[in-house]
Amino acid sequence: MSPQLKEKTGTIPSFRHDLKTKTLKALILSGGKGTRLRPLTYTAAKQLLPVANKPILFYGLEAIAAAGIKDVGVIVGDTKQEIVNALGDGSKWGIRIKYIEQEAPLGLAHAVKIAKDFINGSSFVMYLGDNLLCNGITSLVESFRKERPNAQILLTRVKNPNQFGVAELQDDEVIRLEEKPKRPKSDFALVGVYMFDHNIFDVIRDLKPSARGELEITDAIQGLIDRKFKVKAHIVTGWWKDTGKLGDILEANRLTLGNMQVRREGSFDDGSLIEGNVSIAANAKIINSTIRGPVIIGDNTVIIDSYVGPFTSIASHVQIENSEIENSIVLPNVLIRGVSRIESSLIGYQSQVVKLERRPKVYRLMVGDSSSVEIP
Repeated sequence: MSPQLKEKTGTIPSFRHDLKTKTLKALILSGGKGTRLRPLTYTAAKQLLPVANKPILFYGLEAIAAAGIKDVGVIVGDTKQEIVNALGDGSKWGIRIKYIEQEAPLGLAHAVKIAKDFINGSSFVMYLGDNLLCNGITSLVESFRKERPNAQILLTRVKNPNQFGVAELQDDEVIRLEEKPKRPKSDFALVGVYMFDHNIFDVIRDLKPSARGELEITDAIQGLIDRKFKVKAHIVTGWWKDTGKLGDILEANRLTLGNMQVRREGSFDDGSLIEGNVSIAANAKIINSTIRGPVIIGDNTVIIDSYVGPFTSIASHVQIENSEIENSIVLPNVLIRGVSRIESSLIGYQSQVVKLERRPKVYRLMVGDSSSVEIP
């Protein structure tokens, strides 16, 4: 028997941790610099960017709370204060939050490592805070509690597996994992939700940093497999999105708006046309405009002589005049005026997109680092 399978007492560790004797906890990762979403993430945590006018991170917390988990550790980094201000103590979701600081983004397994005292021997769910999972995690947690594997990972089929951690399966068990392989042996990619018992900490303790200087969660799970622990796969049937890129955020917005509840608390005049699934928040005003759902409009927003097309989220305190916008996300306190067509765009906090009529007709831009501007 491998000495790695022996505890200090010389006995074999339990392969099926008794979940009934410990409270299941959750670990949600909200660190990272969000480099793929700059310049927005120079001033805002990527996990707090909105999808359907709600921060991405809130969806994960709602899923965790719905699964009956009460104790949640939140891994934070440079944007700690912004995350703390948004989440507070967790009471709005009926959970208790403990913030755990990660000095640098040293890998997902490193985030688990520094949470050892918080986990304190329990089994736990690890949820990446910039992920969205269509059907939540309640059924997955129930499966984990019932079958009691040492780890359970969520997988989904993807068209580009070389950009993900990829799993090889034998029936419903994982026999090998590889991070961003050049020649993938399957098209099953890891979704950003994992479930572990206490044995993961012994593996991470012996883990070496990868070539990019991080402790990789794929290496840690492979370590469990190598030590003959049971790692179960669960195939996600609904949609899942890693919202690390603009296209993924817009797609998540489209999918989420498709399931949105109609809410009509704002006002619209007789010259306006409201079609389809449209949610209008309190004190919003629609004047002589067409709103074609699914669309969500935040409170105290004013839309005048404009068209807001499908799959668009307009936040609070936004003013849109004589403009058209479709398949986009507009953050709070934005002014859009006289723009003939905006689509597939994400417009950041307190921005202005305004057409000037005076001559000479020129483009005047103040564009930050890592921005993208497309001019026809």
